[in-house]
Amino acid sequence: MSDKRRTTLKDIAKALNLSPSTVSRALNGYPSLSEETIQLVKDYAERHNYVPNPIAVNFRKNRTSIIGMIVPHIVHHFFSTTISGAMETAKKNGYSILLAQSYDLLKDEILASQHLLGMGVDGLLISVSNETKEAEHLQAFLDEGKPVVQFDKITDQLEGPKIEVDDFQGAYQAVSHLIRQGYRKIAHLSGRMEVKNAHERFLGYKKALKDHGLEFNEAWVKNCFDISEKEGFDFTQELMESEEKPDAIFCITDLVALGAMNYLKSSDYQIPQQIGLMGFSNWMLSEYTSPSLSSVDQFGTQMGSKAAEILIDLLKKQELGTNETMEVKTELVIRGSSMKS
Repeated sequence: MSDKRRTTLKDIAKALNLSPSTVSRALNGYPSLSEETIQLVKDYAERHNYVPNPIAVNFRKNRTSIIGMIVPHIVHHFFSTTISGAMETAKKNGYSILLAQSYDLLKDEILASQHLLGMGVDGLLISVSNETKEAEHLQAFLDEGKPVVQFDKITDQLEGPKIEVDDFQGAYQAVSHLIRQGYRKIAHLSGRMEVKNAHERFLGYKKALKDHGLEFNEAWVKNCFDISEKEGFDFTQELMESEEKPDAIFCITDLVALGAMNYLKSSDYQIPQQIGLMGFSNWMLSEYTSPSLSSVDQFGTQMGSKAAEILIDLLKKQELGTNETMEVKTELVIRGSSMKS
């Protein structure tokens, strides 16, 4: 290690084969760690002249009562409900929320996180972008003693509390409902398979087909990149112009399902008589389409509220939190687009 630069938390973590957040907790004497680990870290830090970041040193003294929050899209119905839930809980506890959006782009997520960290927020709530694989920009919060709570879309590359939707079960229930309604050739307009929630919904779709003895046809799975209405329209057109047409479509989100519905109606397909349609997220618009759209409710308001509650609790305890994952159960909402009978 070069003597020309200051020893960092990451240097200590790498040398001792620990995570930076564990090193941070050890230096602050967190009781959740063993005395052996705390002493190991403190001894190494002393031998290598580690000088703590002044922001981390003053963490307990310098509070802004402001929480940072980053979501992929503010206007997205699901994320707007998580924002509402988080803000309400924050307000009740004397905190404000400074909001940013990543547009589902890693570069914008990094810029937003750097901006919020520079603004001195006490902690961070985040639903990561579809492009986020590594988490160094989020680790920076933990390195400065600021807790991070992830929700909905998460990365396993960062320690700390996480709140996920039970995407697998939600998809399984949605496809099982379509099967009970008599549909047998069910397509799936999926998301990117490297994104965890999209992959879980795909797995739930496949398991429902298998458990009901139905064929899995790879040609009936289309992967949306932008998760857009246009992709829903275009992929549905592709499916319905193929030799072997599906008789139902399960969509990754309601927005994609809306695009699918627009194509089907423009091509004079009768929904649900000729083809069934199922979304995911239970957007407000789902009630007002014609026919109304069946969907899976993710309970975004409750998720946002719970994420804020966990973060505020960590701030009060002056802790970074353990690597624990909580799961929010979904609920199937049946409407006209999937009810044959």
